[in-house]
This record gives sequence, structure tokens and C-alpha cells, in this order.
Amino acid sequence: MARLRRRACIGLFLFTLFVFGTMMGLRTLKPSDGFPDTAPVLELLPMAAVKPERRSVSRDATASTGQAQPAAGNAAKPIMTNSGPDGTIFYDVHIFYYAWYGNPPMDGKYIHWDHILVPHWDPKIASSYPRGRHMPPEDIGSSFYPELNPYSSRDPDVLESHMEQIGSSAAGVLVLSWYPLGLADDNGEPAEDLVSSVLDAAYRHGLKVAFHLQPYRGRNDQSVHDNVKYIIDRYGDHGAFYKFVTSTGKSLPLFYIYDSYLTPPESWSEFLSPSGSHSVRGSAYDSVFIALVVEERHMHDILAGGFDGMYTYFASNGFSYGASHQNWKVLKAFCEGNNLLFIPGVGPGYIDTSIRPWNNHNTRNRVNGRYYETALQAALNVRPEVVTITSFNEWHEGTQIERAAPKKTLTRVYLDYQPHGPDHYLELTRRWVEEFTREKAQWLM
Repeated sequence: MARLRRRACIGLFLFTLFVFGTMMGLRTLKPSDGFPDTAPVLELLPMAAVKPERRSVSRDATASTGQAQPAAGNAAKPIMTNSGPDGTIFYDVHIFYYAWYGNPPMDGKYIHWDHILVPHWDPKIASSYPRGRHMPPEDIGSSFYPELNPYSSRDPDVLESHMEQIGSSAAGVLVLSWYPLGLADDNGEPAEDLVSSVLDAAYRHGLKVAFHLQPYRGRNDQSVHDNVKYIIDRYGDHGAFYKFVTSTGKSLPLFYIYDSYLTPPESWSEFLSPSGSHSVRGSAYDSVFIALVVEERHMHDILAGGFDGMYTYFASNGFSYGASHQNWKVLKAFCEGNNLLFIPGVGPGYIDTSIRPWNNHNTRNRVNGRYYETALQAALNVRPEVVTITSFNEWHEGTQIERAAPKKTLTRVYLDYQPHGPDHYLELTRRWVEEFTREKAQWLM
């Protein structure tokens, strides 16, 4: 009997030791900074959501286009879907897109690929760095080299390839960088006439297009009002024109306003507040307006200006208050407390030394995708309604997820995605978008 009791005690001790060791092992596990390349394809799930009330005249809640609407008076949370027509793309993930590139066969010259080397604003520092401009096709204004070579955004085959690639990433909305008719950035050419082609190509692939309103000389609240009216009048009926669908069934366009802080909040409120002198609220041009948050104080300016939300854009973690992952919980809490959307922006890395050779301190190494996974996980941690990706093809700043190719010339060795293939960042994006959709379905049930 004593021997039996001794065996029982030993067995109980070993079992307790096993349970204790298992629990301690589990405690040491930390949430992943992303998910490994071997992660299985995740099951696509419909989304369940009740959206927070947005700041507008209608006081409606914002939701992604394509979402089913709850029945009137139904207090239960509605089951919704944010997927595209075939269930493989998702309209809660927006990706910034640039149609400003040109080459001799299509445009008679290179555009943007021959970007200048931007001098530092301090003459003493500027004197230490080279000046001039790039000489395509061997020497382009990027640290990476596109698989499609230095292409033209006007090339129909390029547009088809881009839409196919964006679709393969599962991002459902491309956010088109936009300037008014006849205007362009300092290194480009007017390209407003390309918008219809982009919309048509997006439509063929089930994608939607939102607009990223860029700063230009003389931009103010009134000119943006005019821009919004122009865009909605010209493109609002297109099948690829992106809108949020509210919980009451109202469809509203969505606009990102880059460098919105250049205009004071008092001016924005004349356009975006219900009592403003030329308010868009309640009119045929009412929309969801998203401002750029860079500095901490911009949160309050965005609220005072009457915006519906804020986005961070920059892919260099730590570059600004808004772009710092560690501040996203504070930004999200502020937005939730003030009925605003918080839209964090993630990117695969950052390197713009091909056009700003003095800006090496803001470079963020891709680490074969780990930097991207860390950013994606940081976004997931704050449970956003929408996430943006910077970018599909901003090659100058090295934030692109478009296919890149290894390239070596007599004077340059370009970065690439090796040891992975050219689709590496498209594949990482798809896995994360599916994870985001699955997680969102769970936290909003």
C-alpha cells in the first residue's frame, strides 16, 4: 500500500510538473510581429460590423462599399461582407497608387523615372551631395527596378498588369494620386486625362478607385470643394468609383486629403462643418473626408476642421508622430472618442536616397518582409475599420509592393526582393488581408 501511494505521489508530481512547464512555455510566447512565409492560406469570412457614427450632417455610420445593410429597427449587429464580387479582394484595404510615370514610346520622354536629385534645404549640407537628375533606362530615380522596366502609366498593358497585381494582393481599393486638370507635381506632367483609363481597368478587375487629393499652388478649402464637385460630377457614376455605404443605405465618396495641415482648420470648417459658408454637408457632394495626421497637434486640428477621419500614410516608422506605430493606440482612442475614422498606413520599407541622397536616416530596411509584417501586425492591434498600404508603386521612396526585378548596371546595383520572388510583397499582403478580414469578423461579432 505504501509503495502504491508512493507511485501515485510520483505520478501526480510528474503530471503537475508537466502542466506547470506547459503553462510557463505558453507564457513566454509573444504575439507574432507578422506571420511566417509558410503560414497557411486563411479561410475568407464575411465581415460582421456595426460602424461608429461618423461626424457629418447625416450622422450616419461609415461602412465599406458592397456591405449589406441592417433592417430598420434591428438592434442586432448585422452580418456584412466587404469583399469584391468573387470574394478574393477586400474593400477595407486601400493601396496608394501613382499614375505619373512616362517613357519615350508612349509619352515621347521619360517622366518621373528621370527624377531630379532633390537638394537639401541647408546649403552647407546640400554641398556634400550630388546634384542633377537620373538618366533612364539604366539609371532611374529608385533604389529598386520594376519588373515592367521604366514604364508609362498610359500603357494599357501596364494598367492591366497593375490591376492584376493589386487584385492578387487582395487590396480592393486603389487610392489614385490626383491633381486638378492641367496641374502636376514638380517632376511630372498633367495626368488627369488618365483617370478614366484607370477606372476602366480597375472595373475590369473588380477593384474600386478612391482619390488622393494632392497639394498644389493655391489649394484651399474652396478649391478643394471645386475639385470634389468636379470629380463626383465626372466620375461619380462609374462602376469603379469607390463609396462608403452607410448603415442607412447612403453611399458616400471617400477622399484622402494629402498635407491637409497646410490649410488651417478654420478654413476647412467652412467646407466641412454643417454651418460652414460653403458646406458640403447634406448636399449632393457630401463625402467622407480623411485628413493626414503628421504631428500630434494635428489630431485636434482635424477634429476642428470637420473632417471625418485621419490617416498616417508614411511608411517610415518613427518618421513622424502619426507614422509611429507606438502612437496608433492613442490616435485610435482619440478617433473613437470623437466619432472619427482612424486609418493607419503600413508599408514594406522606406528608402528615398535615390532622389534625396541626404535622407538616409529615414531608411527602413525591408528585412525580407519582416518590417512589413511588423507594420501589418501593429495595424491589426488597433482594430481599424480600414487600413492603407503605402504603396503599390511609389518607386522613388521604395515603398512599392509592385513586382521588382534584380538589376545591375555598370554604375548601379539595384535592391530587389531576393531570396524571394517578385511577387513576395503581393503574397504577404494577401495573407495579411485575409487575416485582417478573419480577425475583424471575430472582434465585431
